Amino acid sequence: MTRRSQRRALSLILATFVAWTQVTPAAHADPRPTQIEAWQQSTSVRLQADGSLSDVLAISPSDVWAVGQQEIWDVWKNRGTIRHWNGSRWAEVGIRDNTAAGNLRGLAAASPSDVWAVGDGHDGLPYLAHGDTAGFDRVRPPALRAGDWLGGIDAKSGKVVAVGSRERNGLILTGQGNSWTAQETKEKGALYAVSGGFAVGDTGTEPLIVHLSGGSWKSMPLPDIPGGYLRDVQVDSSKRALAVGGVYRGPGDISPLALAWNGKRWRELRLPRSEARLYGVTGDGKGRYWMTGYDPARAAEPFMLRCEKAACETIRGGTQKGRSSVRLQAVAYLAGKSTVWAVGHAVDTRDRYTDVVESFAPRTTTSKS
Repeated sequence: MTRRSQRRALSLILATFVAWTQVTPAAHADPRPTQIEAWQQSTSVRLQADGSLSDVLAISPSDVWAVGQQEIWDVWKNRGTIRHWNGSRWAEVGIRDNTAAGNLRGLAAASPSDVWAVGDGHDGLPYLAHGDTAGFDRVRPPALRAGDWLGGIDAKSGKVVAVGSRERNGLILTGQGNSWTAQETKEKGALYAVSGGFAVGDTGTEPLIVHLSGGSWKSMPLPDIPGGYLRDVQVDSSKRALAVGGVYRGPGDISPLALAWNGKRWRELRLPRSEARLYGVTGDGKGRYWMTGYDPARAAEPFMLRCEKAACETIRGGTQKGRSSVRLQAVAYLAGKSTVWAVGHAVDTRDRYTDVVESFAPRTTTSKS
């Protein structure tokens, strides 16, 4: 097999993996603007060759975080990365640790100086890092063991919750400092994202949502959706949330899926008909949501859905020369500026990966495109 054929095969493997994995961005509340959205800019944090971003966290216009990995195809060089936007440029933030992080998938923050990242460690254990713009330190909860996997994280003052899988069951890690506990779900499967007491994933054959109630995590009744899976969740309150993912019917046959919570039950949200993959969701806290992913029908265009009051519309970014596809894996809403940041990667015609940061903000109806 030639190197080009190997890279194409690995590209297909990663694309399948991305469709089944996701992370949870932070969400913030802001009054709904009376303007329409338009793509604002397409940039990059300039990762090393074959780099991709997995999650984004927007705290303020001068405090935006992103995590991912570099050198995807080289097992010896592959490493996780943490990047920070200070309002004018992206910079790498170091991890003070003797063992390098692998792919970092999730971000959360209890405050600007209390930021958490989660992913894989090259030593076979999940990787949990804590820090701020001065740098990150690895945290080693004794409750974790070799073979555990973590994909999503949520953080509040005095409490961190990370979710993933242990053997064939969902895994929920809770704690901070030197005090951590690990709980396995009764259901088989894996959890990929957590926010506000809700964690989402799948059992391998259908969607899975567990909820923190009475001090323990319990599964919730869901619509019957064979082949369904969930990869991210946005929680506005105990009475309003949105989870996104897809429905797998066979190789290459996937349709988008969104489940809305009204405080009493989960129901399926009607989405525009397509074969788009949904990976991330964020919201303004007022019932407006943005979902990012990838649309194979128009693969070279950045793809997003915006939903409000059960009505959804497609938002697309412009194509760029040399890009064969763009996958936006996570999204965050920036309060005050009504700006949405989405991150992921683009693939060129030679199957090389480049990280992408797509952001858009309101414009007036009289503005030019």
